[in-house]
Amino acid sequence: HSAIVDELSKLNEDPRVRGVYLHLAPALLTGRVISTLAPEKDVDGYVVILSRFRAGEPRVFCPGIEHLCGPTGVSSEGQTVVLVGADGAVKVALRCLMERRGVVTLNGHKSSESLQEQVCVCVCVWLSPCVGDTAVGVWLVVGVMGQPNMCVLVSLQNVVLGSCRWLREQQYQDWSLRLLKLQPLNPVPSDIQISRAQTPKSVQQLAQEIGLLPGELEPYGRNKAKVRLSLLERLQAQPDGNLVLVAGITPTPLGEGKSTVTIGLVQALSAHLKLNSFACLRQPSQGPTFGVKGGAAGGGYAQVIPMEEFNLHLTGDIHAITAANNLVAAAIDARMLHEATQSDKALFNRLVPSVNGVRKFSPIQISRLRRLGLSTTEPASLTAEEVRAFVRLDLDPSKLTWQRVVDTNDRFLRKITVGQASTEKGHSRETGFDIAVASEIMAILALADGLGDMRVRLARMVVGTSRSGQPITAEDLGVSGALAVLMKDAIKPTLMQTLEGTPVFVHAGPFANIAHGNSSVLADKLALKLVGRDGFVVTEAGFGADIGMEKFFSIKCRASGLRPSAVVLVATVRALKMHGGGPNVSAGSPLPREYIDENLSLVTGGCHSNLRKQIEIAHLFGVPVVVALNVFKTDTAAEIALVCRLALECGARAAVPCHHWALGGRGSVELARAVKEASAAPSHFQFLYETEMPIVEKIRTIAQKVYGADDIALSPQAEAEIQTYEQQGYRSLPICMAKTHLSLSHMPDKKGAPTGFTLPIRTVRASIGAGFIYPLVGTMSTMPGLPTRPCFYDIDLDPVTEEITGLF
Repeated sequence: HSAIVDELSKLNEDPRVRGVYLHLAPALLTGRVISTLAPEKDVDGYVVILSRFRAGEPRVFCPGIEHLCGPTGVSSEGQTVVLVGADGAVKVALRCLMERRGVVTLNGHKSSESLQEQVCVCVCVWLSPCVGDTAVGVWLVVGVMGQPNMCVLVSLQNVVLGSCRWLREQQYQDWSLRLLKLQPLNPVPSDIQISRAQTPKSVQQLAQEIGLLPGELEPYGRNKAKVRLSLLERLQAQPDGNLVLVAGITPTPLGEGKSTVTIGLVQALSAHLKLNSFACLRQPSQGPTFGVKGGAAGGGYAQVIPMEEFNLHLTGDIHAITAANNLVAAAIDARMLHEATQSDKALFNRLVPSVNGVRKFSPIQISRLRRLGLSTTEPASLTAEEVRAFVRLDLDPSKLTWQRVVDTNDRFLRKITVGQASTEKGHSRETGFDIAVASEIMAILALADGLGDMRVRLARMVVGTSRSGQPITAEDLGVSGALAVLMKDAIKPTLMQTLEGTPVFVHAGPFANIAHGNSSVLADKLALKLVGRDGFVVTEAGFGADIGMEKFFSIKCRASGLRPSAVVLVATVRALKMHGGGPNVSAGSPLPREYIDENLSLVTGGCHSNLRKQIEIAHLFGVPVVVALNVFKTDTAAEIALVCRLALECGARAAVPCHHWALGGRGSVELARAVKEASAAPSHFQFLYETEMPIVEKIRTIAQKVYGADDIALSPQAEAEIQTYEQQGYRSLPICMAKTHLSLSHMPDKKGAPTGFTLPIRTVRASIGAGFIYPLVGTMSTMPGLPTRPCFYDIDLDPVTEEITGLF
């Protein structure tokens, strides 16, 4: 019985299996076996029949017999039916149901000589389930002698009904979203107090409400779950909803609340305008969580819950990226050591070992042979020269571009020396660490459109250059298959919910000032299918519009084919005052009086400089802009009105104050209406540059048109790197600028909209697997450092209740 139960459990979970027929001996058809089978896959109908008998229901479900004589109008009273071949629960159910309808039932046996003498009428059964707008009709006839018996009839009808039910399930399901009520308090409690005061729905319930099938969900506890990519195939014919991008003006070091606006907007759309909406957010890095900023789940009454789970580990995607990235780094150094200390023959014997007297290439090694132009699959057929080319990557230590990563701000790892142990035989070199979210593997996760695409992108990652000038890839190292294995679960977006019970996808987290700063293509695509034609997907881009938004358009839209219908540009009075000439703002220090007291002059200066420029950047791409003023309690009515008026003068389609932090979705209803109207307007999306332009010209175009620079200045190292990438055939890749987020320029202290500067390009790296070239501007670092007083000073755990304190 245990083996049968185990097999049935596997069949229940296999989406390829539509139905299961229990062709078992009666002794094996126990209650345990029958109850294990999923009702929707039960061809015989055992599960439902037995469950209703046990519940004592007077009306027994029996497909087909429920419609006995119905369409024909023939009365069943007084008729006689012979039951042939029906056994067990099915036989009991048929007899019970038919006798209740006045039908006389007789037992029949195939071997009975008197079967011809028994009375039996032909009974016509009409099956008419509807699949979408299509009616499916099947006539089944039960007769005498050699005709299908009633047991077969039941099975056939269950097959038809089960197939129709499966087809209905595969179609788009209307949402039945149960919203969570908010009762905002004044004064507004801390974010973590608000999060804990709300009890989230189970993730299985949320998934069901938005039309996900049970087989498309992989729960991680009660509050979050991975969503399988099979959903895209199931809903491939479903029209997409509207895609809205949330970006911002250049922020203060404190952040201006793009995540909070994103959450407030979807809460307003779903809970108050009754429109399907989905938020798509990046997974926060441990760097800012324990460094400067704290959590990234939103704030006030516009949050993703539970915020502790959102901010800490989530479903482990960043850990998977760290493991995969560092496996590549380990493979590089190990390969360089072995090549330096072994002969060609020894290397070949170890790379292609003889197992039981047979020597053969692995599939990934055959891929390496193909890159070398060798068509053979027989190890013995290689010449000595071919063996040497196969076994020696011959990486140039001075041209390695791959670094190790860790998901912690640690400035002392920016430059390190590896290989100092005696076992490394003197093969030391300088290298360094990046923060995990700056890894190319994170960028690949965010840009891949499926597991196959991710595997291809991982394979083509370039880790360095050989001494002969050839790019060396992860596939050459033989590690790309292992990387795909480490990343197979990370590629699935994580489903969570807002404080008001609306759905959120949390997936990928590339830094915006280092990488391209957007959540995943897959999260956006899945959400666009789920919301339906008239729904909204609100996806967030990191930092200011000059960084996250520009990269969303230039990189993510190119890779995915996505086209946004509108941009929400988040501004705050605080940031506008800073850009209008206000004093510096520092994390952990009290705000100067200029940011607390009303100051219309500073607000006007910020609107006419940074806000105007960021709106112009959005217009470069032909997308309408709605300015969302994230209102703080220190903002005055005059300041709020001034920002909204000047934003319209600067080219915004609409500008509205938002109070979601204090009121939840109800505080962003005006923004939701403005976004709905802007999304309905004609959009004329266009790219900023053609990818076939030279790399230098693409960099110059971004510097001049987006940042406002006069020109760029390439270091000799950057010039040499660009020349190498163009020679290697990577000229047509888009550009991902690594630049400070605190200024439109490369100088963090230059606020507003600086002009008259030259943008320095220190070095240029290539993320070939992800599909972009990324120049490092000025002193930009790919490994942040901790401040004097990091956030972790306030974070602790109660050992009894396991309650976390101090997390944002």
